[in-house]
Amino acid sequence: MQNKQQTLGGTISFSGKGLHTGVVVNMTVNPASDNTGIVFRRVDIEGQPTVPALCEYVTDTSRGTTIESGKAKVSTIEHIVSALWSMGVDNAIIDIDGPETPIMDGSAREYVQRISEVGLVEQKSPRKYYEVTEKQVYTIPDKGVAIIIYPDDEFTVSVHVDYNSKVIGNQYATLDIFNDYVEKIAPCRTFVFLHELEPLLKMNLIKGGDLDNAIVVVENPVSDEQLEHLKKVFNKDDIRVTGGYLNNLQLRSSNELARHKLLDLLGDFALLGMRIKGRVWASRPGHYANTEFMKQLISVIRRDGEKPAFKYNPAKPALLDINAIRKLLPHRYPFLMVDKVFHLDDKSIGAIKNITVNEPQFTGHFPQEPVMPGVLLVEALAQAGGIIVLNSVENPEEYSTYFLRIDNVRFKRKVVPGDTVQLEAHLIDPIRRGIASIIGKVFVGGQLACEAQLMAQIVKNK
Repeated sequence: MQNKQQTLGGTISFSGKGLHTGVVVNMTVNPASDNTGIVFRRVDIEGQPTVPALCEYVTDTSRGTTIESGKAKVSTIEHIVSALWSMGVDNAIIDIDGPETPIMDGSAREYVQRISEVGLVEQKSPRKYYEVTEKQVYTIPDKGVAIIIYPDDEFTVSVHVDYNSKVIGNQYATLDIFNDYVEKIAPCRTFVFLHELEPLLKMNLIKGGDLDNAIVVVENPVSDEQLEHLKKVFNKDDIRVTGGYLNNLQLRSSNELARHKLLDLLGDFALLGMRIKGRVWASRPGHYANTEFMKQLISVIRRDGEKPAFKYNPAKPALLDINAIRKLLPHRYPFLMVDKVFHLDDKSIGAIKNITVNEPQFTGHFPQEPVMPGVLLVEALAQAGGIIVLNSVENPEEYSTYFLRIDNVRFKRKVVPGDTVQLEAHLIDPIRRGIASIIGKVFVGGQLACEAQLMAQIVKNK
């Protein structure tokens, strides 16, 4: 597996109709810096708001995956995200001037062609992997939906579809190595059953759908009256049913529909925000099940997140000692809460605070049973986060960071004199307009003692 993050070797652009809106949109995929992830930017909206391609931003999965954050909303993202993720792109900013990605020919074929043309660039930061350690299951029993992931050293997928269709039958598709994605998965088109068309049209969907970008499966005999109606729907004079499909369609593979479901699954699984090491088996997967399963995995990851992300070795020299810390933070006795930094990158920090009974707060909190005040643990996290922020600006001594919000604070255990506190802070999003959002955690002896979500503003000192 590739161990370093990658981005595009150049910019690629696309133009076409959105499947459901029918609106012609222009979409440009740009290279992006380490740890950006895949982010959509609505360039047609004032301020060009962004929304990350992550499962927590999914707001709709009816006939496609929609993500939304504030004013930024983008629909039917699964094909372009599937292509980027499967081709090895970890970081990209996608500029789009409409509410939905272009459907192209209903597959990801053109996307992967253009990605192949510009190539990939290896970046400095390591890739993030979720390593499956125990079997995870998601099911919707009444719909026959099941997605299971097992521990494995690689990422493989097997998909089974069975819609009780005499045309489709049982179909299976597998992906063992991503090298097969370009030829076996990317060219496979989206599909719809003929009996689903009228309800979709009544829901004001598939305005951009036609026989050039979707496979239409016909289960039952079609009357002349229905054919005349379909001619108007698709604005085509020649509509006919042959071999269970409209217009004598030539399938690109005998299991094209199962392969397209696998294509969609890869796009939705990418919304986890990290690569997966595990073996997936999915029966009748769909966007709702795919994204709900990713949310389930996020919960598992967060549960595992009650363990330190960084290993502290007191025998190693500090990355930043107290003198270096004092150059970044304006705090001084008795309010400097970070003694040593042992890990630091542009998005995260690992630091140490040694708790001693000689600190002034213990004269009153509490004389007979000294306990580190919870507000000071949160303050220590804020200072650790401030080091990430101030380390990114020139002349950090000219700036300070100030709280705007503190959310989701939890205390799990007491912190007392004699404890060595490990502080970890992670930027949730890139710093924009001087605003930093941080998740911070306090550990003692490898156990979570406190966690909080913080928002701070960078302000130049007067």
